[in-house]
Amino acid sequence: MKRKICFCLLFICFLFSKSCFATYVTIPTWSESAVVETTGEVGENFLELNCESAILISQDTGEVLYDHNSHEQLRPASVTKIMTILLIMEEIDSGRLSYEDKVSCSEEASSMGGSQIWLDTSEELTVDEMLKAICVVSANDCTVAMAERIAGSEESFVDRMNQRAKELGMNDTVFKNCHGIDEDGHVTSSYDISLMSRELLNNHPNITKYTTIWMDSLRDGKSELVNTNKLIRNYQGATGLKTGSTSLALFNLSASATRDNLSLIAVVMRAPTTKDRFSCAKKLLDYGFSTYQYKEFSKKDEKVMEVNVGKGDKDKLSVKFSDSFGTMCKKNEDFELVQEIVIEKMVDAPIKENQVLGKVIFKNGENVLGEVNLVSCENVEKISFITQTKKILQKWFYLFRT
Repeated sequence: MKRKICFCLLFICFLFSKSCFATYVTIPTWSESAVVETTGEVGENFLELNCESAILISQDTGEVLYDHNSHEQLRPASVTKIMTILLIMEEIDSGRLSYEDKVSCSEEASSMGGSQIWLDTSEELTVDEMLKAICVVSANDCTVAMAERIAGSEESFVDRMNQRAKELGMNDTVFKNCHGIDEDGHVTSSYDISLMSRELLNNHPNITKYTTIWMDSLRDGKSELVNTNKLIRNYQGATGLKTGSTSLALFNLSASATRDNLSLIAVVMRAPTTKDRFSCAKKLLDYGFSTYQYKEFSKKDEKVMEVNVGKGDKDKLSVKFSDSFGTMCKKNEDFELVQEIVIEKMVDAPIKENQVLGKVIFKNGENVLGEVNLVSCENVEKISFITQTKKILQKWFYLFRT
């Protein structure tokens, strides 16, 4: 009997020894034929784009797929409003602003000129209506009204625009206003426009409810809206985003589209005509869709495996990907892709939901493409020593009897 008790105690100590389980395991879990190419076509205008500057990027990864003078500082015209829209959406998604909130129009806003819906100072529109007017017909009066609603004045709002530009790495950009009417020193680049376009589309996807509208109306049908972005009507998969033109800036466009799980952003600046800007954007997008594909390796919150849990109220715990991850791939270039899981064999409670427990490394041979953390799917509470001992004894007696 004493021998059985000693054996039992040794068995309990073994189970409580974390060192027995804390080693990492690297598991090659699968491989498949895929395609990859991380070098974009930069420095050459082989598509013969009729514009001063242009860029094509992957919306998913930010990779530059085509570059033509993308860092040249130029006047953006109403493409400026992408940053204005981004700040509006950040206010909405943070809960500081609602789509149903009413927004009034100041004398300053009503006198903007250019593209507008002729707001009156006695009139109020909802944020939803304002966004529709800004995204579809590039309404300057609504743009200024929203800037004043959010920051108190257009000047304060422009300060926020420039601060956000710095945070996004938009080093070619200086904003002087929120609407894009020509002003000395108000400049950006096609590269910077692609950065803020990607930020808007990836982190505030609801904006496409507005940027994909072709025709609509406001004021009970009295104000007709037709999208200034003609690609929304005639380009398959178009999701936005914003046009801009003045006599000095000429014709600009940030065009986004998604096909077959591949999302692209094409920016064109200083095209000589409106026809040229749409033609250049279409060339860029066509090139991207015909040449590249996006290979997705992980989906955020997708369950991957289970791990054993020690000292907890559960014996096992599911882990999931913390983020989505993939890479841009050139078509028809195969290679073997391998993912490796690195995780402890056992983790001790307490464990919080979304706690990092391991990672998955994605490789092409020895070349690391990237990695994604593995996180817990739920909380696991720690149980007392006595309760844990009872659980272990119950398991031991079960094993001993069998």
